[in-house]
Amino acid sequence: MTPDDPLLLAIDLGTGSCRAVLFDTSGRQVAIGQREYVHAPEPGVPGSQTFDTTAVWALLGSCIREALETASAGGAGGQRASAAGVAARVAAVAATSMREGMVLYAASGRELWACPNVDSRAGEQAVELVRSGDAQRIFDLAGDWVAITSPARFRWIAQRRPEVLAATAHVGMLGDWVATRLCGCFVTDPSLGSSSGMFDLAKRDWSPEIVALCGLDPAIVPPVREPGSVIGEVSPRAAEETGLRAGTPVVLGGADTQMALTGIGVRQPGRLSIVGGTFWQTTQLSDEPLIDPQARLRTLCHSTPDRWMIEGIGFYCGMVMRWFRDGFGELEVAEAARTGVDPYELLEEKASRLEAGVGGLIGVFSDVMHARSWKHAAPSLIGFDVNDPARSGRLACFRAIEEAAAYVARGHRDILAGLTGIDPPSAMFTGGAAKGRLWAQIVADVLGVTLQVPEVKESAALGAALHAGQGVGLWADAGERGEEVCVIERTVEPRHGDSARYRELYHRWQEVYALELELVERGLAAPLWRAAGA
Repeated sequence: MTPDDPLLLAIDLGTGSCRAVLFDTSGRQVAIGQREYVHAPEPGVPGSQTFDTTAVWALLGSCIREALETASAGGAGGQRASAAGVAARVAAVAATSMREGMVLYAASGRELWACPNVDSRAGEQAVELVRSGDAQRIFDLAGDWVAITSPARFRWIAQRRPEVLAATAHVGMLGDWVATRLCGCFVTDPSLGSSSGMFDLAKRDWSPEIVALCGLDPAIVPPVREPGSVIGEVSPRAAEETGLRAGTPVVLGGADTQMALTGIGVRQPGRLSIVGGTFWQTTQLSDEPLIDPQARLRTLCHSTPDRWMIEGIGFYCGMVMRWFRDGFGELEVAEAARTGVDPYELLEEKASRLEAGVGGLIGVFSDVMHARSWKHAAPSLIGFDVNDPARSGRLACFRAIEEAAAYVARGHRDILAGLTGIDPPSAMFTGGAAKGRLWAQIVADVLGVTLQVPEVKESAALGAALHAGQGVGLWADAGERGEEVCVIERTVEPRHGDSARYRELYHRWQEVYALELELVERGLAAPLWRAAGA
């Protein structure tokens, strides 16, 4: 690679952090800037979480500048250059984001209201939709329940903030908002748009019936274009705020999980993939809009025109790990500061010395998804052996957290196999969780499958970058290019003894989780999270 070769920038807006990632045209990650954040509740509104567009845009600007500056220090082409020089090499930029979160705008383009995916304020409104039968009709068309999607939220806004709805001229998803900030246009793609719960999945477009049910003027929903479409150019104002070059093409990306599948070269129906970030998505693709008749999992449009994605979501798996790091990993955080080794890597190395099942300690965090009644038990660890702190201390807790996430993936894999009739002997494992060697081994053991871990873990960002390259003609198809550039870093085989042990422990975990959930149902403990209307 030479200092003049083009670069592609992906902006990735996750639930727990945002990042800007530079790639070269071979799919190699050149530089990254990342910031963590949390979503504050709206005072006096139970279940609410707000998306602070002003604060997040400032964080994104710092992420982009950090990526450009890191690349300028020799990360791109091996020679030092100015950040402006690196920005001049950015051939295109595309965004990807968490699903479901949305932004409402005035006619001027000013943001009026925004929420992330985990906002669950619209509980009463979701119940109204269920009782009227509209929730089932929405599910039949859109493939997702009303728990965290737009129909219940729009009802809440109409009832509680009618002045906001009256002033709304445009609506978009969070990845769309990044594009709007960059170039001023309002547009969505099928992968993000379908996460609103307002799409007709079969048509890969807005459902007039659901839009009307939400009480919206059809003019406020944006046009739908496929990922890889050039939608504008970085404006002078956005260039000043981010360090990008004004006039840089802005290309449509899409939803983070679907972009991640593109980044790891998953295009064919039936392939099993686990994307491990703040949330864990266990997915299979389908060549038809296959909808779970029991409303457990959900179906969304994939980023490829003739594909749909069925997924189960492991709630807050990555966030729980971050909580443990910050609350109990101070020794490893301090050691990491001295040695430059990631604190998670240090924790994993120590926890790997413990046996599978950590002496019966069970982590209770996310449950196997049931979209129709999506709720979780109180976060807890149960089964400590107070006579053996070495096998039942904080490192055992760390391992139990990793095992709990793997159990959820196992549950989703089983449902997917029942729906599709395909039970693959292998799976792709990507995202931040795939950086960990212990976590990958535990997932392979719990699922009893061969696990392939790609070299690039920022797969959602890579998928967006590949669509950016498609938009400016560097290749014809982002999905095909994903297959070409995906390099498998390592293959993890399940260990026979541990797999047998985990088969027993998984069923025990299911029973314990059901009992722990009863404490929440009786009002004796606060849930990890409860969907609106659950």
